[in-house]
Amino acid sequence: MDTWEQLKETQPRIVNLLVRTLEKDRLAHAYLFEGSKGTGKKKVALQLAKSYFCGERKATDPCMHCADCKRIEHGNHPDVHMIDPDGQSIKKHQVEHLQKEFSYRGMESAKKVYIVNHADLMTVGAANSILKFLEEPAAETLAILLTEQGSKVLPTIHSRSQHLTFAPLSREKFIENLIKNGNSSTISTLIASLTTSEDEATLLLEGDWIAQARTVVIQLVEEAYSRPSQVLFTLQEKWLPLFKERAQQETGLDMILLWMRDLMYTKVGKVDALTYVDQQSKLEQQALTSSQELLSRNMSAVLQAKRHLAANVNLQLLMEKLLLTIQEG
Repeated sequence: MDTWEQLKETQPRIVNLLVRTLEKDRLAHAYLFEGSKGTGKKKVALQLAKSYFCGERKATDPCMHCADCKRIEHGNHPDVHMIDPDGQSIKKHQVEHLQKEFSYRGMESAKKVYIVNHADLMTVGAANSILKFLEEPAAETLAILLTEQGSKVLPTIHSRSQHLTFAPLSREKFIENLIKNGNSSTISTLIASLTTSEDEATLLLEGDWIAQARTVVIQLVEEAYSRPSQVLFTLQEKWLPLFKERAQQETGLDMILLWMRDLMYTKVGKVDALTYVDQQSKLEQQALTSSQELLSRNMSAVLQAKRHLAANVNLQLLMEKLLLTIQEG
């Protein structure tokens, strides 16, 4: 359970603004929180909901002990509504259900809070429907829309909401937090290069999959550069059995891309930004035989492989083509 002071560590500008607004009791009726994954949009939204409802808050901090705070924390407050995409989008019927809730008085007070996750995924019908609330807000009703891509949210929604942009989470801070939680520096650095989302990091850290994946990636790229006759065997025997799910395959390609980026960093002397921090000698050897132009082409090939993976291309054929491209330079 975070406090405003703790949230300020990652989003000082946003938190200071909201705290000042709470102090003056001048909250807007609608907010659009924009920021990449892991920047704390949902945490701040829930904290704002707690401060909004808490009848025992001290200054701007919710007490965290009253029924309102506890129920919001556990996701079962009757007057705090969360909308998530239904499949690939937020549908009109979801917003219509929300609008019906608008017309009811709060279960225990007149207050209501609505949090819309991935607001950029609203269909045109859903977005136009929610404009009714934004244009004619009910008294004591607060809407918080969360998005990673503000440019995909209707301009009319932008104009009727207070738009707050969340700063990217510091990679160094994220690594520090992962190490504090008992993870090695090598795994923590890799995770922080893949994501700065705590939820995604937790999923990646389940079991020892990420450690195994890291080992296989290092072996595969090393063989692509120095033992090309062995690489297809490693692909068949180690890569394919380990990277079974689509998300794992995408992560695997991201890890290869990070290796290529490390080679580029090594080439230009930016070794303090390496992901594979314990592999500097191998990176230096490979960088000697790779031009910046070649590395740029290889990175483009990995990105192209990711696009093909999204189009359901056969994984083995995709990986064979990618490795052949890296070998041929």
